[in-house]
Amino acid sequence: MTNAQNLMELREDQITAQYAAAVAMLDGFDHAPRIARPKDAPKVERSSGIGTRRSRFRSTTPGLVTKQTARPEGVHLIERIEGAGGDDPLTSPAEATILRSLRRALAVAHVVADHFEDQTALGDLKRDNLTGRLPANKKAEFSELLTASALISLFTFANMTAFLVSAEAAEAKNGIEIGEVEELLTDNAQLALHGALWELDQDIATFATDETKLVGVIAAYCEKLMEKVALRASTAPRLASFQAASYRVEADDFEISGFSPALKARSSKLVMTFKKPNEVVGNHIAKYQAMKLSKMLMAYDFERKLNPFAELGGFIFTFMGDGMPGTGKTTLIQMMAGLISEYCKVAGYPFRFQNLGTDSIDSYQGKSAQNAKAFINNVVDPNVIGFGTIDDIDQLAGKRGDRQSSAGQLEITAVLMESFAGANTVVRGNCTFGMFSNYPENVDDALRQRAGARFLVDGPKTREDYIDILSLLMGKNHDIPVGDHELFAAQEIKKAVAASFAGHGRPQEDGLIKVFDKVKSEIGPLDTIAKLGTYLKDIQQADPRFTGRAIKNITDAVKVRAMDIELPDEWMEQPELFLFRDYDTKMTMLKGMMQPITVDMLVQEINRYADSEFRYADKSDEVAIEDAVRDMGRMAEAKRRYLGGLG
Repeated sequence: MTNAQNLMELREDQITAQYAAAVAMLDGFDHAPRIARPKDAPKVERSSGIGTRRSRFRSTTPGLVTKQTARPEGVHLIERIEGAGGDDPLTSPAEATILRSLRRALAVAHVVADHFEDQTALGDLKRDNLTGRLPANKKAEFSELLTASALISLFTFANMTAFLVSAEAAEAKNGIEIGEVEELLTDNAQLALHGALWELDQDIATFATDETKLVGVIAAYCEKLMEKVALRASTAPRLASFQAASYRVEADDFEISGFSPALKARSSKLVMTFKKPNEVVGNHIAKYQAMKLSKMLMAYDFERKLNPFAELGGFIFTFMGDGMPGTGKTTLIQMMAGLISEYCKVAGYPFRFQNLGTDSIDSYQGKSAQNAKAFINNVVDPNVIGFGTIDDIDQLAGKRGDRQSSAGQLEITAVLMESFAGANTVVRGNCTFGMFSNYPENVDDALRQRAGARFLVDGPKTREDYIDILSLLMGKNHDIPVGDHELFAAQEIKKAVAASFAGHGRPQEDGLIKVFDKVKSEIGPLDTIAKLGTYLKDIQQADPRFTGRAIKNITDAVKVRAMDIELPDEWMEQPELFLFRDYDTKMTMLKGMMQPITVDMLVQEINRYADSEFRYADKSDEVAIEDAVRDMGRMAEAKRRYLGGLG
């Protein structure tokens, strides 16, 4: 699943050649901290007569002298890690795995730093500096290249270590707080790694109170280190050659792409009750678009790391599902996750589902943002098909300016806004995010407008819907006749969706209806770009929040309608018919199924989107008015009681 043309292979012989240097670094070195302060590691109580740190074996055979490698001073990570297992003198499998991972990560960091040195002038400048022939006008460039090399070494080491221990670290990180990385040195690559290993040694001594926490501490430290290095690298010069290149370590299936963390293409374990499409009654447009989006995700090409739908403009990266409690939002999530999971199982693709829950909000400063960022990174991993949900987003993401929003909620809002439509957002088409809420008016306006599509989840509406849902939920343990009704005929998706879309030829919210009727009475039918633009401008005058982002979301929705392609079920059941085809073939097949954009489509999508904004605004205003009336009533009653008390 790798596009070999874009990757530079790091040869195994290059990596193993660096093992000796990596082991020497893990075995022991001296380091005087320059930024961080040593931490007070708790002393572990052991049995009487046993020291707090395990020693290596020494032969007791008379006359046989063995090398004593441990030194009382300096950093000795091998000894530190081997001592995490308590009194057991033997190295455990977990400790051995960690040490091998650290050795390999250090070796790869050395190799990548050497590549950077060869690609730039750093190698020549080093030789000139050693011989005392470095020109004065090259000193600034030399210093900048050394800093760049240090940042590359640090990030590669942390990135690969986290990647190699990720399987064991998934649960072990929970509840571990190591604080910020402080000893970040950028004088040169070796000093940078010494500083990182010194601080890792300090964290292991302080927080890895037993072997089960050891891998969690290492994973947590690597994540913190990557964050800080990436932040520093965003403003550092001389990094263009590293960021433009991509590297791969074939034996570990590990890829290096700039300062982006690598994640293993591992599916998440799904513990939920899946729902079939026929178990979703009503919600025709929402159900139809969720079913389409599930199949769209499967068109993702792992070689090209891109989805043809994303390139053609018909892909939904973010959507908002709103409706009253009990109308079927959770059922919609269960249906969509179930469909994608089944499709991925047939195709052999890794599928990752994750929900950002209320437990992500943390009182520790910065932790909520870290949790939200980890959620985003897990879902957008280009090596998997991802589906991320944020249920009850009005409770998770704070509304800016709302005094009731906690600092943690505002952190989550900032991360989601930056991730969904930020300067660095890349839509590959391998994942989608769904935000769901019973009270979308309480979601920050800017965050809500980052939802490219709107799903009104309004549950059963017609008489036929209520008969169908009653029959469905009753099950089969009865003999009550259905009566004069054809079960689930009203849920036939194509027919129901066509009727639902047609219903948006005219707005449904009172505020928007007034604007629509006014514009039509003044300029006639909305059948040209100019007239539709006039309608959009009048909507903006009625609701100032209807900005350029709203227009983009509307045009994206129209492009989705143009890509109203019903991918045959056979393509999902037999992946070789479409899913396993090369990217260009997929693109050609999809282009042949596209349909032209019509005026009716555009009018319907303008009304659908604007209806949702007016609905949110009306609810928000009504809630504010009710709160103000309640406050005034309380003040009036308080004044009456106060004056009565004076009398």
